[in-house]
Amino acid sequence: MIRLRPDDDGQRHVPPASDPSWDEQVAGGLDFLRRRLTGEYETDEFGFDTDLTDHVLLPVLRPLFSRWFRVETHGVENVPAEGGALIVANHSGTVPVDALMATVALHDDHPAQRRFRLLGADLVFDLPVVGSLARKFGATLACSEDAERLLCGDELVGVFPEGFKGVGKPFRERYTLQRFGRGGFVTAALRTGKPIVPCAIVGAEEIYPMIGNAKTLARLLGLPYFPVTPTFPALGPLGLVPLPSKWLIAFGEPIETAHYGPAAAEDPMLVFNLTDQVRETIQQSIYQLLLQRTSVFS
Repeated sequence: MIRLRPDDDGQRHVPPASDPSWDEQVAGGLDFLRRRLTGEYETDEFGFDTDLTDHVLLPVLRPLFSRWFRVETHGVENVPAEGGALIVANHSGTVPVDALMATVALHDDHPAQRRFRLLGADLVFDLPVVGSLARKFGATLACSEDAERLLCGDELVGVFPEGFKGVGKPFRERYTLQRFGRGGFVTAALRTGKPIVPCAIVGAEEIYPMIGNAKTLARLLGLPYFPVTPTFPALGPLGLVPLPSKWLIAFGEPIETAHYGPAAAEDPMLVFNLTDQVRETIQQSIYQLLLQRTSVFS
């Protein structure tokens, strides 16, 4: 279970910083445009564009994080300040906004401002515009090879083992974890000797309550599901606005894997047991957070 410290007041832990003046913001914006026009910016081998992320993508997400969902981050001290680690979280919300909010939390609320390298399904990268932006935001394919390369490069890697089963589950099954697959994330952690940090997210289930699934339309569009919510598609584009639920994100104590050795990745029973341990830890932490949240929207 993810335990909160006795002195944890539930507030965000934001590194102290002074807001830039208007002149500094304008100068920074012009400098960013100059770099984009001249190509004076870099991307890594996965396509991660830190310049675009810091100056466009994160600033776009911050109002959602701080004002709309009013995210509170707990246990951020459990996430290593340096070196590779695997963050494993529950997945929900019809649209995977939870991955984006966790990214903001780890960058803005962690003293070391950790970069969060998400592992995404093939469908994400097949979508026009979305796939390109995901790459620039630091995401890559959810495969063992990419996960291990990132972990060995001392990156903070995020995986949501429920996949579409979690993000597309009906509202009546909210906050009940789906299957975690065959434990591929555990295998990657064992091979690289990096710790696994369980992460529980409460709040995402209510942003688009999925009360139905238009399966025929989903098949025609090549999607895993086509959600029907109380506001979509009935209200058209207005139904795409997420409900302003109250969010809590909690990071648990790391589960160390280095002492097992790389060969342990070939032990199916150990992989199964560690997968089950991580899943149960997240499930119990979700229940704990639900008890602490006074209401869905406050």
